[in-house]
Amino acid sequence: MSSRTVIRGGLVVTAADETHADVLIEDGRIAALAASGTPAAEAFTAERTIDATGKYVIPGGVDGHTHMEMPFGGTYASDTFETGTRAAAWGGTTTIVDFAIQSKGGTLREGLDAWHAKAEGNCAVDYGFHMIVSDVNEDTLKEMDLLVEEGVTSFKQFMAYPGVFYSDDGQILRAMQRAAGNGGLIMMHAENGIAIDVLVGQALARGETDPRHHGEVRKALLEAEATHRAIRLAQVAGAPLYVVHVSAREAVAELTRARDEGLPVFGETCPQYLFLSTDNLAEPDFEGAKYVCSTPLRPRDHQAALWRGLRTDDLQVVSTDHCPFCFAGQKELGRGDFSRIPNGLPGVENRMDLLHQAVVDGHISRRRWIEIACAAPARMFGLYPKKGTIAPGADADVVVYDPHAEQVLSAAAHHMNVDYSAYEGKRVTGRVETVLSRGEPVITEREYTGRAGHGVYTPRSTCQYLD
Repeated sequence: MSSRTVIRGGLVVTAADETHADVLIEDGRIAALAASGTPAAEAFTAERTIDATGKYVIPGGVDGHTHMEMPFGGTYASDTFETGTRAAAWGGTTTIVDFAIQSKGGTLREGLDAWHAKAEGNCAVDYGFHMIVSDVNEDTLKEMDLLVEEGVTSFKQFMAYPGVFYSDDGQILRAMQRAAGNGGLIMMHAENGIAIDVLVGQALARGETDPRHHGEVRKALLEAEATHRAIRLAQVAGAPLYVVHVSAREAVAELTRARDEGLPVFGETCPQYLFLSTDNLAEPDFEGAKYVCSTPLRPRDHQAALWRGLRTDDLQVVSTDHCPFCFAGQKELGRGDFSRIPNGLPGVENRMDLLHQAVVDGHISRRRWIEIACAAPARMFGLYPKKGTIAPGADADVVVYDPHAEQVLSAAAHHMNVDYSAYEGKRVTGRVETVLSRGEPVITEREYTGRAGHGVYTPRSTCQYLD
């Protein structure tokens, strides 16, 4: 039983171009595009017609960095795969790549299987997995090869969190050497965790326990130092490198220098670093705990370097690092000791809207919006052109976006399973109206029409910037 949908009259915006076109969808894929009003477009017939007049028709967002149900600091991220992917859909994101975690002493396979069990049958939109490697040994290195073959093609390591996820330089080098051979991409949390732990202990000994001190001890220079070290280790290994959640101008400078040298080095930033700052961490009455994440929020004057990096392509991707913890009962675990505040912010629902606001504000162009939110993450993580664009043969992951609608971001209005918004009260222009995932309406004119289990696991090829 074939099913067809046509989206008429919208401005189709991809990373490559903008065109007034009608979009024909058949059996979950883009079948054809034709200029609106032409005989070719008029010939499109379908059971379902969506009027996109005055709206944008854009690819569904690809969020390459989420943490649903992640264990951290004695608690769990408050979004499940069900609630988190539903919120993603509300925000115009139709694919997430989450992180499966290898436990110390465990195998990669055990970690991956555990995350498959959490996600399977629960997701509203499609999903893939990266693998967090927290225990590098001969068996782990062999398993990396097997995971690449089955579509888990990226591996995250941490220079931070000693005793939890931390890898030393030798372990990092060995994993990078393996990735150089099997085509995998190493993703790096670049902060000097050993030095940071010293500064944390010293701050607490001085009685500096408030959330703002989280930002003060995780110094920008220690992000830059770790970024530099990761780049040079990757260079020694002959491996590509993707640095996650870049927050500091000094770290951007390290990436820029490496890319100017022609190295296969990539960088991601997140909306929180573009729109929030240490002013939020310093909010009184422990409110600053809402904004504790790592890398931390920086002083506002770092934002210009991040926007510039996005314009010059020294930063390629904006992901969310969505890792929500409720203020009540979770963030509050760190009252009296900032080092016990669970690290993470909610954001999977806000990314597309905030980046559209950046278009309105003149920071980036419309096509660059689609590039950093859809096409580049799809290419980076081996999902393009199935995901990240609107073109014949692509999955019909399509968003009808109203660029003129105004909204106020708030916990009362959002669909993430968390009791606060990091952007409470922020006015933005632009809003998701209708969302299709593989041709099926998940959001229909601002109503949720999706279901848990529609989203399917999506194996990935290797990084397409290296082909």
